[in-house]
Amino acid sequence: MSRFFTLPEAERLLPEVARLLNTLIQSKREYEESSAELDVIKQSIALLGGTTPPRDRVAQLRSRKDGSARALKTSFERIEEIGCQIKDLNIGLVDFPTLYHDQEVYLCWKLGEPEIGYWHHVADGFAGRRPIDPEFIAHHRSD
Repeated sequence: MSRFFTLPEAERLLPEVARLLNTLIQSKREYEESSAELDVIKQSIALLGGTTPPRDRVAQLRSRKDGSARALKTSFERIEEIGCQIKDLNIGLVDFPTLYHDQEVYLCWKLGEPEIGYWHHVADGFAGRRPIDPEFIAHHRSD
């Protein structure tokens, strides 16, 4: 069952959601970089016929990759606990379920935006974002 947010509730959560998104983006980058470097090391060992791997660097990269994976998991779990939905981690796009005219819609926010200024129908996605206007505010509720 979805949690439904009012606009003020969702906006109060923005600082925490922004912090979590930044952690996710950084952790994802570190995970991918570590993984890519480990792959390069594996390929070079295979090409050179089983040469001795740089053990210290491999251990460091594995530790970094594991730490990044843990940070990703923790931050994703916290986002789930809050009740919002990550739609695009690369651009920091998040939706907060709400009700508008008794239909589920999303309050739509992107990392870097100062406040939640848009909403869209569930099926429309980011491309269907509409500005939050007085009519939306008058007919949106959380229960």
